[in-house]
Amino acid sequence: MKSEIDNQLEGVFEHMRAGLPTPWLRPSGPAQNVPGLAKSAIEEVRQRFERFERPLAQLFPDSGWDGRIRSPLQRYPARIGAVSELFVKCDSLLPMTGSVKARGGVYELLCSIEAFARREKLLTDGMEYSALLAPAAREALAKHRVIVASTGNLGFSIGLVGRAFGVDIEVHMSSDAKEWKKTRLRALGARVVEHATDYEGAVSAARQAALACDAYFIDDERSLHLFAGYSVAGRELATQLAAERIEISADRPLVVYLPCGVGGAPGGISAGLLQEYADAVVIVFVEPIASACMFVALATGQRQPVYAFGLDNNTIADGLAVPTASELVVERIGARIDAVIALPDSSMTEWVRRAWRESKLRLEPSGAAGFAAIEPFLAARAERGDAIGNAVHVVWTTGGSLVPDSEFESFL
Repeated sequence: MKSEIDNQLEGVFEHMRAGLPTPWLRPSGPAQNVPGLAKSAIEEVRQRFERFERPLAQLFPDSGWDGRIRSPLQRYPARIGAVSELFVKCDSLLPMTGSVKARGGVYELLCSIEAFARREKLLTDGMEYSALLAPAAREALAKHRVIVASTGNLGFSIGLVGRAFGVDIEVHMSSDAKEWKKTRLRALGARVVEHATDYEGAVSAARQAALACDAYFIDDERSLHLFAGYSVAGRELATQLAAERIEISADRPLVVYLPCGVGGAPGGISAGLLQEYADAVVIVFVEPIASACMFVALATGQRQPVYAFGLDNNTIADGLAVPTASELVVERIGARIDAVIALPDSSMTEWVRRAWRESKLRLEPSGAAGFAAIEPFLAARAERGDAIGNAVHVVWTTGGSLVPDSEFESFL
C-alpha cells in the first residue's frame, strides 16, 4: 500500500514539475477538529486593534485613514466558469500598506509597542494610547528594536507603522525580494539586511540577529501573535456578506481562495472563518508550483522543503516564495484545509492582466493567485464526485495596489 501511495504522489509531483496546475484535496469524510483559535483570543485581537485606532489615524493625518485595518468586499463583474456568485476581498486595498500583511504584521508590531510602552511606563491601564505619540514617548520607543524577515510586504507593513511610532526596525530580506521593495523600506528609515538565501534562510538569520541584540523578533514561521492578527478578518467578512443579504449554511457554503506563502496569513484568516462558519466554509489555499510548501506538507503528511520534490522555489510571486510550510499553521488548521491548488506562474500573471481588464483591480501575481485557482479546484471536486453547487465564492487578493507603475506595466 505504501509503495502504491508513493507512486501516486510521485505522479502528482511529476505533473507539477511539468508546470501544470495541480490540485490536492483533503480526503472525503468528516473534518477533524483542530485547535484553531478560541473566540476569546480573536476578541482580544479586535480590542487591541481598537485601542490603537486613534494613534494610527493621528500618525498618518494626510492619508484620510481612520486607523482601522479593514478592506472592501466587491462583487466581481465577470463570470469565471460555473461560478455565478463571486466576491473579492480586497486586502490589496488595505490602508497604508496595500497588502494582507497589514493584518498580522501590524498586529504583532502593536503587541510589541504595547509591551515596550508598559516597560517604559508610558502606558497604564485605561490610558488613551495617543499618549504614545508624545515626543518623550517616541524617544523612549526609539530605544527598542523589532526584527523581522520578509520578501517585502510583511517588512513594509511593519516598517511603515513601526517607524511612524519611532521604533527601530530591521528587516532581513531573502534573495526573492524585489529591489523596489528594499528601496521603499530604506526610505522609511528601516534597516535592510540582504541575504543570498531563500526565505527560510532569511528567517533563521533574523532570529539569530534578534537573539544577539535582545530585539523583539516577529517570527513569520512560529508566531501565534502574527497568526492571531489575521483572524479578525473572519468576522469582518461575515459582516460584509450579511450586509449583502447573504446567509452562509451547509446548503449554501462559502468557498474562500487564499494565497499561501509560509501560511500565516491564510492560516489566521481561516481560523477566523472557522469560528464564524464552522463546517459551512470551504478553505482553499493557493500556491505557486515552485513553492508549493503547504501542498507538500498536506499531501505527504510531513513538513519538508519543496526542493526534496524537484521544485526550485523560483517564482514570480515573491510574496509566496517559501520552501517549507509553517509548523504552527499545519498544527492549528492543517486538517481543516479542504484543498491546495498549485499553479504555474503563467496562470497568476494572466490573472493580473485579466483582473485589471475586467475590474480594474491592481494586483501583483501573488495577489491574483486566488482567481486562477477557481476552475482547477471546481474541476477536481467534480472529478471526485462531490461538486460544490450553490456556493458563494470569495477570492482574497493579498497585495498589489502599491506596486510601482513600471513593475505593474511589466506584468501587463
